[in-house]
Amino acid sequence: MQKQPKVSVLIPAYNAESTIESALTSIQKQSFDDYEVVVVNDGSTDGTESILDRISGQDARVRVINTQRSGIICALNTGIEECAGELIARMDADDISHRRRLEMQVELMDRQSEISVCSCFVRMFPRTNLPGGMARYEQWLNSLVDSEQIGRDMFVESPIPHPSAVMRRRELIDIGGYMESGWAEDYDLWLRYHAAGKRFIKVERDLLFWRHCDNRLTFTDGRYSVENFLRAKAHYVAQMLAHDANAGQRKILMWGVGQASRRLSKHLIRNGVPLAAFISINPNKRGQVLRGRPIVGPGYLSDHGAAETYIIVTVSSHHARNLIREQLSRLGFAETRDYICAA
Repeated sequence: MQKQPKVSVLIPAYNAESTIESALTSIQKQSFDDYEVVVVNDGSTDGTESILDRISGQDARVRVINTQRSGIICALNTGIEECAGELIARMDADDISHRRRLEMQVELMDRQSEISVCSCFVRMFPRTNLPGGMARYEQWLNSLVDSEQIGRDMFVESPIPHPSAVMRRRELIDIGGYMESGWAEDYDLWLRYHAAGKRFIKVERDLLFWRHCDNRLTFTDGRYSVENFLRAKAHYVAQMLAHDANAGQRKILMWGVGQASRRLSKHLIRNGVPLAAFISINPNKRGQVLRGRPIVGPGYLSDHGAAETYIIVTVSSHHARNLIREQLSRLGFAETRDYICAA
């Protein structure tokens, strides 16, 4: 009887003939060897299938599941059903794993049994012409290490690079696997883990080399659009507030009146969040009305503190966001208890 592997590396692949071999080679060179690789070939029409047939014929640890083209969510859920490992390590067909990636992530998961998702620092490549926005996103991702930091910024942006994640298979199944919700499947998964009170952590080392290219789903699939990210945030913020008795007894205000605030507030209101007012530092905005709600200044919070108000901060500038955090802290607001940052 074949021994159950500790880790199943799950890789969905579609028309990945130019990158799949290097991705698999990086797994075959791992310092940790108690693994299997499950590659779901999602109806590729190029040479991906023949490459996978050759590699799996040479390495029994590599199993290939050939399917009709069904998309990333079906491919991932098909792969989960085939994975035999206690842990599932995600990877994409165009990325490269550091040789100690599995070793270090598994060791951390074994040492901290309360952790549900273990990520790592990432390094995007190629660096030539890497857009400034992606470089800033990489820097932000690598600034979030422990569960408190990751949970704190959960509604700012997706805080876990999907192909860097290692998850406990049983928990992943119990939480429902990947779901089609009309927005990014990975962000939806992390939001569901967060809502369930699960804990996250990252190994503080660059263990995944994350390929940046123009044909990534992030740039080509409408589910990854900014509008759909806002829909996801609004859905789970509304769900969180509905289950938070303390928040439900307070007036809910949004700090910010810019484009991010306007777009997110639309979806929050559609999800039944009873926004009472908007906060702006611009004195020219105060006294005006946005979405039928008054615009007030930060001074409002000096008279109506954390006992009376709950704040959704939607100022996207990293520097401005930290200044708001400092100001709210001075006023006695505790992040995640009395306010969240959602931009």
